[in-house]
Amino acid sequence: MYVPAHFEVPNVDELHQLMREHPFAVFVTNGANGLDANHLPFELDLTSGEKGVLHGHVARSNPVWNDVKNGDEVLLVFRAEDAYITPSWFPSKHEFQKQVPTWNYRVVHAHGKVTIRDDEKYVRGVVAKLTRTHEASQPKPWKMSDAPVDYMETMLKAIVGIEVHIDKLVGKFKLSQNRELRDKLSAGEALKAQGDVAIGQAMLDAIQEPQS
Repeated sequence: MYVPAHFEVPNVDELHQLMREHPFAVFVTNGANGLDANHLPFELDLTSGEKGVLHGHVARSNPVWNDVKNGDEVLLVFRAEDAYITPSWFPSKHEFQKQVPTWNYRVVHAHGKVTIRDDEKYVRGVVAKLTRTHEASQPKPWKMSDAPVDYMETMLKAIVGIEVHIDKLVGKFKLSQNRELRDKLSAGEALKAQGDVAIGQAMLDAIQEPQS
């Protein structure tokens, strides 16, 4: 990924935060049958590895877990909010006419090595962790024990675990850091006004942060 210095995010904690808040990743592999991309939720574990370990699962019928070998390099793309930026939002455009459209976004690329975990204990643990994380906001969180035991056993046998030890993290937060202050403020507020609150606020927050 091309990352100009003003869009680079060297703070690993910020990258981990985005991965936790947006855990539905693009899982990119280059196995025996060539490039493939699957869309999967992952649980980030920071108790193992220098940069963390990602845990997920795929359907047993998905060929990806047979297509890759343990130790193969993989890429996971975690994407937060994004939005089109019109030049009309930049006060400098109206003064000098020297602006063009662009697109702002926040992404993290996690590079690592994959391990296929085709064992019931691992898969059960992954499902339990993902469930606890994403059911936490529900009024009555669903638990694995809510389902009949035999049904749950059948469902667990139908999936295979995916574990990725992260070797490298690359973050790119493109939030108009290379623009004039007035342009950043104007575009951030315009995005919030049209309903793109998250990316608009991210742009405004970036103004207060030290620039890379």
